Amino acid sequence: MKKPLIFLLLFFIQFINSQELALVKKNSKIGYLSKDGSFKIEPQYKSAKSFSEGLAAVEENGKWGFIDVNGKWIIPADFSNAKDFNSGIAVVQKDKEWVYINTKGEIQKAPATEKLFDFNEGVAFIKQGNKIGLINSKMTVVLEPKYDQIKSFENGFARVELNKNWGIINTSGKEVVEPAYSEIGNYFKNTAWARKDKTFGLVNGGKFIPVDGAEKIYDFETQDLTYAKKNGKIGYIDLKGNWVILPLYDKAKAFSKNLAPVLVGKKWGYINLKGDFVIEPTYSDAEVFGANGLAPIKENNWGFINESGKLVIPTQYGITTNAIIAMFVQQDKGFINGVARVKNEGKWGFLRADGTVLGNQWFENAELFSKSEKSYAKETPAEKPKAETKPAAKSTKTPAKKKS
Repeated sequence: MKKPLIFLLLFFIQFINSQELALVKKNSKIGYLSKDGSFKIEPQYKSAKSFSEGLAAVEENGKWGFIDVNGKWIIPADFSNAKDFNSGIAVVQKDKEWVYINTKGEIQKAPATEKLFDFNEGVAFIKQGNKIGLINSKMTVVLEPKYDQIKSFENGFARVELNKNWGIINTSGKEVVEPAYSEIGNYFKNTAWARKDKTFGLVNGGKFIPVDGAEKIYDFETQDLTYAKKNGKIGYIDLKGNWVILPLYDKAKAFSKNLAPVLVGKKWGYINLKGDFVIEPTYSDAEVFGANGLAPIKENNWGFINESGKLVIPTQYGITTNAIIAMFVQQDKGFINGVARVKNEGKWGFLRADGTVLGNQWFENAELFSKSEKSYAKETPAEKPKAETKPAAKSTKTPAKKKS
């Protein structure tokens, strides 16, 4: 009997540690909602931020500190401003100076840098003069400042610029693609799109493979195809640079669930991996399918269809568009981990896949659910179309913006 009991205990601990909470605003106060629709922490804060790594920054009497998922103060409200934890480190403002702290609230002395940058995937930028390098969460330099620019890390890789040429490094600072390209895309299965002079192609194993006629190539996502432009139209190429779906479309987005939204004229529909329409172009806008097999589509407003094109949630909602989040790893539209954030008659709420509203409640504001466990491992990215390029992480010279 001991083994089953131990197993159940471990399962229970894992369940508790992996709960997700969403910041919501009700009656001008901020609280935190559980996935069952009940309040884990009742609305009581004037200003607060979403949970990250088991802690959330909240304001009390004009000062910021951090609470745990039970609303208990873990780090006293002693800061003028505070940002989210990532990799066990947060940036806070104390006595007009930005500093790093750990999850115990202890100040961490960073190597010499002109600005403090947020941590992401275990590393943060340091800046010395006009050059950028990397430190880890132990405040050790892992890459001496040498690049002119480093973009945000994603899935363990980041784009870097040196002397107006672009390449890719990993979180150890090792170059996986040397800076030799005018532009470069994300790193997916040891492959990235790139532009060399005026020619677009793919880089794999240090070799540049031109893609026939490509005028633009977009980032690879979760499948082995990405969309690209030729003669002003969009088609799809594979990881070897072959056109597998001819460029026939006016616009397109990434494949997910072996379906991709494409625009013909003024209407969006969905094609399969052969380029055949599975869902005819009838919508004014469309997004990629989520893990639960539902995709947001727009007529006058937004609703959701299944993979056969059946409307399962009526087109009566607004769906979110958060450009800041979209720069990183999590899409901000459609279903994410079982719920979709939507707007209805000026209020925000969360839909379940069956169309019911979580907790039957609507709020003045609602943020995405975020995992609240104290784990510093990166999460699996959601499936979404991303921008062609991503800006470098912002420094904390500008105070963090308050959630409202």
